[in-house]
Amino acid sequence: MKLQVLVSVVNEEVSTLAERMHLESDAIIINQTDHFGYEEYVHAGRRIQCYEFKEKGVGLSRNNALLRAEGDIVLFSDEDIEYDKGYEKRILDAFEEHPEADFLLFNMRVGASRATYDTKKYHRVHIWNAGRYPTYSFAVRREKLHAAHITFSLLFGGGARYSNGEDSLFLRDCLRYGLKVYAVPVELGAERERESTWFKGYTDKFFLDRGVLYHFLYGRFAYLMAVRFIEAHGKVMCREIPKKNALALMKKGIRSVAEL
Repeated sequence: MKLQVLVSVVNEEVSTLAERMHLESDAIIINQTDHFGYEEYVHAGRRIQCYEFKEKGVGLSRNNALLRAEGDIVLFSDEDIEYDKGYEKRILDAFEEHPEADFLLFNMRVGASRATYDTKKYHRVHIWNAGRYPTYSFAVRREKLHAAHITFSLLFGGGARYSNGEDSLFLRDCLRYGLKVYAVPVELGAERERESTWFKGYTDKFFLDRGVLYHFLYGRFAYLMAVRFIEAHGKVMCREIPKKNALALMKKGIRSVAEL
């Protein structure tokens, strides 16, 4: 099997990115910038294809990479990821060991404030426990993904109308289609600390956008899940905006979907 890393970046110097990320596999880099261009080079004996598009939106960026992918396994990534030596073998070995899996979720070292999961043992992932995984943990059998006609939402994520959630929607769509998703206790590398491209604090927009996302994720259960979200995270997230107001903003976001 062949692994290909699909990297979404913004205004990056792509000619040095493979070295900075410690890439050891083929890769496609999509650079969101102010012009169109293409270049490719060899790094560590592997082909690095770099596309530059005068477009914004992480979902669009990831779709552009997926459209051009050729690897048997595709691993989604960002510019702030640094891979450990041997990550390619660990990924391919995991798929060899688990032929039943269409989609594997891998561990990554991150700062304590951004840690949402830590897989200790191999287990199946379902709709109800899928919301915690970021896109850089996703590795998928490409042909399974193309057969399902699944792409990333253009409404959510950095550079889009709504701040984040494109990863949760993508994973939700894969599960709904019937792809078999598992989490594995295998670590690939680390995320470098940097300023978020979308997170500006727990503002009105944060809670409104979360409400819109919950409509698409949970449908008629969106409001109940919003209540659960505020109760679970209110101590941290509702220091500036009271819980009652935050929940009202999420409810407003849920209802606003009819206007799209």
